[in-house]
Amino acid sequence: MSTGKRRLERTAADLVADALRRLVSLTPHEVSVELDGGALVVDLREEDELHVGGWVRDSVWAPRGMLEFWADPSDRRHRVEFDPERSLILYCSTGERSAIAAATLRSMGYRDVRVLDGGIEAWKREGLPVEMP
Repeated sequence: MSTGKRRLERTAADLVADALRRLVSLTPHEVSVELDGGALVVDLREEDELHVGGWVRDSVWAPRGMLEFWADPSDRRHRVEFDPERSLILYCSTGERSAIAAATLRSMGYRDVRVLDGGIEAWKREGLPVEMP
């Protein structure tokens, strides 16, 4: 049994960087405009993060661990708000989870999936409103 750290072929940072190269990232203000235009904005954070940091108004909560199941129309857990033909904008705290999740949804067949650059932390830095519990 090895006691040293094993070097992975691809790190989590590699996955995020690869995903971001293939995705469109939107500024917080661009997301605000898209939200007003009917895009589905999806919060991927865990439930405890919502209670601490709030969420973007009118966003839909889909914890990262359930996203693919809720987004799959053939899965028994599918949620109707997830439509492969609808424009989706994903966010998390800083943008890493949302980048990987967006790449996954694109690989499933979702065509219009973008991410909030910098996540909700960037949203707050821009002074945009958050909903609190």
